[in-house]
Amino acid sequence: MNDILLSFLDSEPFVMVRRRIFRQLIQSLIYEGMIHPEQRSGKGGDVLILPGRDREDNRVEYHFRATRTFSFERICLSSDPVKRVIHGEEKEAESLTTFLYEIAPFIHASEAKLSLFIDEINQTLLKDTIAQCYKREQPAEQVVDYDELEGDIMDGHLYHPCYKSRIGFTLKDHTEFGPEFKPRLTLVWVAIQREEARLSVSHTLDYASFIQQELGADYEKFMKVIQGHGKRPEDYVIVPVHPWQWRHVIMHEFFEQIQSKRMICLGEGTDEYCPQQSIRTLANASSRTKSYVKLPLSITNTSTSRILGQHTIINAARISDWLGKIMESDSYLREELRLVLLKEVMGVSYHHQGLVDVMEQKVYGVLGAIWRESLYKYLEPGETAIPFNALCHLNADKRPFIDSWIQQAGLRKWLKRMFEISVLPLIHLLYAHGVAMESHAQNMILIMREGIPERIALKDFHDGIRYSPAVMSTSIGYPQIEYPSANHPRINRNSFIEKEDPSEIKDFLHDAFFFINLSEFALFLKKHYRLSEQDFWEMVADVIAGYQQRFSHLRERFYLFDLFTKTIEVEQLTKRRLFDDTGVRVHAVKNPLYMFQTKLTEIRKEVKA
Repeated sequence: MNDILLSFLDSEPFVMVRRRIFRQLIQSLIYEGMIHPEQRSGKGGDVLILPGRDREDNRVEYHFRATRTFSFERICLSSDPVKRVIHGEEKEAESLTTFLYEIAPFIHASEAKLSLFIDEINQTLLKDTIAQCYKREQPAEQVVDYDELEGDIMDGHLYHPCYKSRIGFTLKDHTEFGPEFKPRLTLVWVAIQREEARLSVSHTLDYASFIQQELGADYEKFMKVIQGHGKRPEDYVIVPVHPWQWRHVIMHEFFEQIQSKRMICLGEGTDEYCPQQSIRTLANASSRTKSYVKLPLSITNTSTSRILGQHTIINAARISDWLGKIMESDSYLREELRLVLLKEVMGVSYHHQGLVDVMEQKVYGVLGAIWRESLYKYLEPGETAIPFNALCHLNADKRPFIDSWIQQAGLRKWLKRMFEISVLPLIHLLYAHGVAMESHAQNMILIMREGIPERIALKDFHDGIRYSPAVMSTSIGYPQIEYPSANHPRINRNSFIEKEDPSEIKDFLHDAFFFINLSEFALFLKKHYRLSEQDFWEMVADVIAGYQQRFSHLRERFYLFDLFTKTIEVEQLTKRRLFDDTGVRVHAVKNPLYMFQTKLTEIRKEVKA
């Protein structure tokens, strides 16, 4: 592996990835208000300059070009390399570490936080370089199905600079378990005594029948293993473990439970699984209609811990059942939009609350699983599916993944249909039911028919929705959720589902879908199809205005969850890593939909009347 890595360091992908990280890093530092570049006239236009100090306290400058976009006024650096200037000599900036240390006096981040952040940045550089080199060695892309695409769409977060850090994975682990490498994994299965496990099951299924169906022939084999230890199978619940997690965490932290037979290792299963973009969610490669399995990994990726808090595991089936009831009660969602909800039907968690605090902290969220319905159970003949973030993907020949569809249908016609099938379900859930979905990146799936967007599927509900009980409009009420334990905030302060302020519910949808998904797509279409950002957002506004005209009886809700406010609040993803995590860090940014609020004039006159 070391010899291979050395060759990667001299490769073209290494330079390409480093430049990308420089762009995303500087863009986020400026956008989140941590640095304020100077502007200077230069050859070919204005140049932006970031001052810094080297180790000898000499002034250093970093030069680049950038524009502020219409889409939430995001910062967009040009494709030109960032230049480092010292003593009048200009060269391409080649060290992310040096850059961060040299501008550190102007950021005022703590040295400890900065050091951790630099590690995330550098791990992203190494791991994405390896992935890009691997991709170049593979044959040209063929037509593949949805689960295969989850490995092909390897760009990661297009805003966050630490988009592929995977802290905890060695470089070898990265190639063994990263979705870009399309590995086939077999899971390790363990049995946990019922007294030391918590189980949450959808009202639509029975635990024993479901686990037998998922395991197939392995079920009887595993029951015999339990009996071979002199124990009764009915006294245990079964949970899969990611092979990396078993090797690096479970064997070390649960050896006493294994020795005392409170936990029994059942061995590896027969079915093979492939990791999806989120790494910890695995698709069954042996039987596509079997459930996806989401498993905790004790790693940090995109600056977030990838364990599974017990409350999220327990809430998964409860929230899915509740969303299912909303669907059943709403003919617009069910029959006209034909929305697909990939429900999380079962969850198992090790019940760590029985441990002393110091031990609970060590094993918090490291052992458990969530089973999610397979997309293939819902696809009809002639339908195919792609992750939403495939819209911004380039094929190996640098052509947009969506190009053949757009050439066939025409850009505006295709785009109008895409907005209808993606925007309408989300705003209807918000306006009619008071529910905001975290529909960013791969959490939304586009279902296509002959290249035309047909409908969407949504997933990842256990920690990816927000609602306010005070303004729920559905007679169904709201789910009886479990709240985070005392140890959870040290892992993730953003893990909450209920909020009091309706504007926070609206901003949650805005941040995830409009800011992350749609703004990236707007910039992509501007670059590759010369569609102006204003035209893009006007088309979005037209879809929302058309909805509000049709459902005018919800007009009070349009004010309550106003998507056309002048500003919205979005997370400061980079600032969160450089400063103490005292809470959710957000900042107000200009809303591109605000410009088109006049489209709602007649509707708003009705409200005032």
